[in-house]
Amino acid sequence: MTPVILLAAEKKSAEVTDWAARIGWLVGLALFVALVYWLMREGWKWRGTLQGDLPELPTAPDDPGPARLTMSGRYHGSTTAGQWLDRIVAHGLGTRSRVELTLTDAGLDVVRPGASDFFIPRAALREAVLGKGIAGKVLTEGGLLLVTWAHGERLIDSGFRSDHAAEHTEWVDAINSMINKTETEGAR
Repeated sequence: MTPVILLAAEKKSAEVTDWAARIGWLVGLALFVALVYWLMREGWKWRGTLQGDLPELPTAPDDPGPARLTMSGRYHGSTTAGQWLDRIVAHGLGTRSRVELTLTDAGLDVVRPGASDFFIPRAALREAVLGKGIAGKVLTEGGLLLVTWAHGERLIDSGFRSDHAAEHTEWVDAINSMINKTETEGAR
């Protein structure tokens, strides 16, 4: 009879889930995620405040002239020229979005659905190169069209990626030839 008693004594019921502790951990985790999100948002707003000296972005002229090139793709953001991690967030320049670029004799028109549009006058253009990264986005070599332009006292790099990456070289050549033509006209 002893073996039967031992078998009965060894049987235990399953552990009961402590729902209060589990819910407490979930609420704590949710509060932690909310705190981290709030801190990131405050950091973004603080960066915008620090960049408050940046003048308003220019808008496209009423008649910019015929389009030399057009491109649709993605706008990946703007940074201080030469510092690919120093994102500029003032005036919506830090907002990623779809983009429609149009290059005319007047300059570069940047139309962004869902974000503020801006215009880079021809005289403000400094350089166009193929790059591989800008704040928060790293691609293969030549996967990003980087346009350097002057705005107020700052030089800004803006990063664009075409839906058809083969277009980037044509854009670099066209923008740089416009810049060289402007410089030679100004030297006369």
